[in-house]
Amino acid sequence: MSFATYLKNIEEKTGKTPQDFQLLAEQKGYTVNGAMGPTIKATNIINWLKADYDLGHGHATAMYAYINGKRE
Repeated sequence: MSFATYLKNIEEKTGKTPQDFQLLAEQKGYTVNGAMGPTIKATNIINWLKADYDLGHGHATAMYAYINGKRE
């Protein structure tokens, strides 16, 4: 599955765009001005996405990558 397909499936499941998740990560303190906080690990964000949005590991990892700056 391509990265774009992961993002599309996440949006269909949650009703939230990748940009929405970027903003939510900022609001939760995982990012500051779009950059990962110095004490934040991938597992912090992946576990949050799995718990709050019922994403599987692959989809949560793809969204983490987006939040962390991947766009393609």
